[in-house]
Amino acid sequence: MRGPDRQQAVYLAGVGNRRPKLPTDSNALEERARDAISSEAFAYIAGGAGTGRTMAANRSDFDRWRIVPRMLRNVEQRDPTVELFGRRLRSPFVLSPIGVLEMVHQRADLAVAAAAREAGVPMTFSNQASRPMEECARELGDGMRLFQLYWSTSNELVESLVARAEACGCAAIVITLDTTILGWRTHDLDLGYLPFLRGKGIAQYTSDPVFTRLLDEDAGGDSPEPRPSLGALRTLFQLVRAYPDRFDRALLSGRARAAVQTFIRIYSRPSLTWEDLPFLRERTKLPIVLKGILHPDDARRAVADGMDGIWVSNHGGRQVDGATSTIAALPKIAGAVDGQVPIVVDSGVRTGADAFKALALGATAVGIGRPHCYALALAGEHGVREVLENFQADLDLTMGLAGCRSVSEIGPETLEAL
Repeated sequence: MRGPDRQQAVYLAGVGNRRPKLPTDSNALEERARDAISSEAFAYIAGGAGTGRTMAANRSDFDRWRIVPRMLRNVEQRDPTVELFGRRLRSPFVLSPIGVLEMVHQRADLAVAAAAREAGVPMTFSNQASRPMEECARELGDGMRLFQLYWSTSNELVESLVARAEACGCAAIVITLDTTILGWRTHDLDLGYLPFLRGKGIAQYTSDPVFTRLLDEDAGGDSPEPRPSLGALRTLFQLVRAYPDRFDRALLSGRARAAVQTFIRIYSRPSLTWEDLPFLRERTKLPIVLKGILHPDDARRAVADGMDGIWVSNHGGRQVDGATSTIAALPKIAGAVDGQVPIVVDSGVRTGADAFKALALGATAVGIGRPHCYALALAGEHGVREVLENFQADLDLTMGLAGCRSVSEIGPETLEAL
């Protein structure tokens, strides 16, 4: 999406008294989404760990870098394309994985996949998706897709999920390393709300043959029954509605509740170490990307151990309160990697200018997280597509105004540090 084309489309629509459906400012987008979704959904999406210091740093640290525009460079033609895992992309953007999208829109991941297809932006299928990856792959068509993996306590389930990702045409497996246990998320804790306990965000599991077998093996096990109350009945209703079976059958069989209990038992592995990675390397030919890397030594180890990509992320500030920001960590990690594997960065990216700075500091691609979720809440597929086009247009204009004709010309010399 060329910036001038996007601008012209918006301004010409304005002549007919038609304004954009969504704010072009990401901060305003978040505020409007706050009023459009439940307090539980907003807390889960917008909230961070502890006092939110990492979230704040993710934003404020972008301001520590200033773009230094250069003049008279002939930027009439600009090329924002990049190569990622053998694919030439229209722009450096990818959609970061966000789970439980059913909290904000009925079509959830399917609407995001349709928008990603139209915008030419790769989608990262969330391990905690609301729709199975096979359905999203069909919606995405020929569009590039990645799969985010949370490493379960069941290696058999890990193997099954990865095999499904391969069958769905995923270009890489993205192992999320920073969420083997949940951070201290005060917004969710104050509401006493975790969507997975209500059967939301576990579609990759309930659609998996290995998980289904584990669920059968768990059947009949002892587990405490919740005390009868209106709230417990409401939660039971949510569980049954979320389970992929007829309502009456899921209710009478108890499988909806059992699925949540099995998921909680096996979903994460805090004991995960570097020594576990060969298990996955031996079972897939797909590139393996490590997500959650913030220290250059971990980046060096990843490359030395044969990993195929680094995803610099602090989970949007949702895991460790007071952690380093991703834009602060990026230059050292880029130096450690030294171009040997691609680097994706997310957490705190809110504008095309932010993406420009990330590219200048060594990123190969830039992840868009919360903004596409807010857009989904406000306008479904159309909203996500509009936000993606806005990011692409903003980056294109920033490149031209900074004197860069291609992403390869965006380097450290285009910035100054405060």
